[in-house]
Amino acid sequence: MRITNKIMQRNNLSNINTNKIYQDKLSTQMSTQKKINRPSDDPVIAIRALRLRSNVTEITQYYSKNIPDAESWLDVTEKALDNLSQVMKKMIEQCTKGSTGSLKTEDRKIILEQMQALGDEVYATGDADYAGRYVFTGYRTDTSLSFGKEHNQKYTLTEQLDISAIDSVTKVDTGKLLEVNSANYMTTNVTENDISSVETHRIRLAYNDCLADGAPSIQFQRRKSDDPTNPDYNVYETVTWDTLNTDAAGNPKTPEIKIMHSYETNPKNPYAMAADDPNAVIFVPETGELLLGSKRFEELMAVKDNEATKANEGEIRVTYQKEHWESTDLRPEHYFYCESDPDDPEKKLTYNESYLTGEAKHQEIEYDVGFNQKIKVNSTADECFQHGIGREVDDLVSAMQSVLDLEDLENSLKGLLKDAAGDEAATAQLEKQLAAVGKALTYAKDKEQKMFESAITQFQGYRDDAGLSITNCGNMSSKLDLIKNRTQGQKTTFETLKSENEDVDITEVAIYLQSAEMTYEAALLAAGKVMQATLLNFI
Repeated sequence: MRITNKIMQRNNLSNINTNKIYQDKLSTQMSTQKKINRPSDDPVIAIRALRLRSNVTEITQYYSKNIPDAESWLDVTEKALDNLSQVMKKMIEQCTKGSTGSLKTEDRKIILEQMQALGDEVYATGDADYAGRYVFTGYRTDTSLSFGKEHNQKYTLTEQLDISAIDSVTKVDTGKLLEVNSANYMTTNVTENDISSVETHRIRLAYNDCLADGAPSIQFQRRKSDDPTNPDYNVYETVTWDTLNTDAAGNPKTPEIKIMHSYETNPKNPYAMAADDPNAVIFVPETGELLLGSKRFEELMAVKDNEATKANEGEIRVTYQKEHWESTDLRPEHYFYCESDPDDPEKKLTYNESYLTGEAKHQEIEYDVGFNQKIKVNSTADECFQHGIGREVDDLVSAMQSVLDLEDLENSLKGLLKDAAGDEAATAQLEKQLAAVGKALTYAKDKEQKMFESAITQFQGYRDDAGLSITNCGNMSSKLDLIKNRTQGQKTTFETLKSENEDVDITEVAIYLQSAEMTYEAALLAAGKVMQATLLNFI
């Protein structure tokens, strides 16, 4: 094959251009510090880079955002629960003081103020939030635990209780005693015989100030037969007590539940009525209590769950209505099956329908903190912020306030008695009234002492619930710490693999580039010498 100068020229130019391309590649790698700039440079590296970048992005999301966010949520929750536990501890201390039988008026006033302040603090703590999201309200993170301000909105709600919700209550009836004052003491005849104290069974609902016309009802399951040998022994029927005058078929019937107001005394107050009538079921809307006669109490106490079935036969459902809400009242949608604005089809909203089917699921908020790994970060209000805390405080405050009112009346009557010295009629009248006050105080102080003694156990139970929630929160934090440490290691590993796959060795590339430059200069020198010799040089 004949090699001409033209061929040599083209070959030299081609080789020089190849060298320049190689130099350009090395120069680009030096400036970008990447092995490839487009997938076609090396498809294997490109595919592996896509996978590793995806892994690094995902693990960075877990480590730098999700895990810190979960840690912050748990931190806010744990501090709120710890505050709740401290409040419960202080309540127990106040109950211990209140349970002593030698309290003075000043002591009672201090305890009263402390209990009211602590009661308000409980639900204020329940409104703790993280980054604008309420931490104890399940999925409804945009809705506060309590109403926050006085509010009017009708709700129909169903509480799902069991026999543990049934307790007893003492009612001290002072008649017209507290109406006695310096202006009417001569015309107000109250004696010791007008003072009485009764104890009856009750179901204390989650709220007071309920609607009297809210058609309250109680529903539970009862065995068709009490004989274990009877085929109907394991067959249950639904029993409903309500205020209706007709049954489902429209036939007349006697209402099982009677509505009475707390201020009614004709012929007796509702507590005395329930104590005297074994078949009584009395709803007191102002106090949110269902008072039970002895027979009705025994019927409900016989309600037991059958462990052989999936259904909960031990459940007692109480349905009622409430319209006026105080600022500290807990929103029912966080706790119960309920309907807001039940009378308005356009505004009506139904909450927690699954609660009545037995398929309710806990509203767990979970964070993705690893590959196919989630962690629960929230505690729900029903675990630690129960209605019973506030209701217990209300009962204690009411009992202590009754004692304070009677002590004030006693001091007032003693002053009047001192001023009436020499007036036999006034003295006799005041002495009778003072005797009635003494009897009422004996009953009221006994009730107060027993309630405060019982409340110690109740609040300790609530504190234990808070402690359990704190423990669960701590367990979640510990688990999250382990995940964080592991994720940190994974992040380092993936970043190393990504770097090894994509990044160049700068030292190595610099050497190759220097070598390419020397080769290029040598090629130019060789081409110059070859191109100088032509046929003309030999003519």
